[in-house]
Amino acid sequence: MKKIVNITIDTSIFVNPASRVYFGQTPGEALNNFLQKLKEKKDIFCYMPPSVYEELMKFVENKPAAKDALLLHKKPPSSYQTSVPSLFLYEFIEEFRVRVNKGLRIAEKYTRNELKIKPEGARLDEEIIKRLREEYRIALREGIIDSKEDFDLLLLAKELDASLASSDNGLIKWAQKLGIPALSAEELKELLED
Repeated sequence: MKKIVNITIDTSIFVNPASRVYFGQTPGEALNNFLQKLKEKKDIFCYMPPSVYEELMKFVENKPAAKDALLLHKKPPSSYQTSVPSLFLYEFIEEFRVRVNKGLRIAEKYTRNELKIKPEGARLDEEIIKRLREEYRIALREGIIDSKEDFDLLLLAKELDASLASSDNGLIKWAQKLGIPALSAEELKELLED
């Protein structure tokens, strides 16, 4: 008798170009091909918080058939019952504070450079703003859980004692802090083809 496997699925599996290639060329094709493979598995149960499912549907052009979509169990986490260690929250707050300070330093660097180059009152160059925005985004968001959808995935995986399928490095890093095993898209495909 095969062991039941519970997996929470992140949007990145179907949206991130490096991940979705294991299932298809577009987010919709990847999702539909994934669901076709999942149909054949009676011992694998895939879950997705409703917030994550809604996020995924924004990227999917050809929605799956209703009966196929039911294979992705849309379950919200029990947010008021699922406990998270206080050390997890402490580390998250500390990392976020460090990132905010790093973002501030980036903004200061761009402001100082611009003040040296442009005369008083000159408009900022759009290319400089674009570079500032990109560096700032990386400093604040890369490698961290940065949305309620990410947190819903962590809580649900913890609640269900499930693995997390994701290609989001920040989400994987914080899942590991909670003892949640992570699967890459390649590993998920192998599991479905086993």
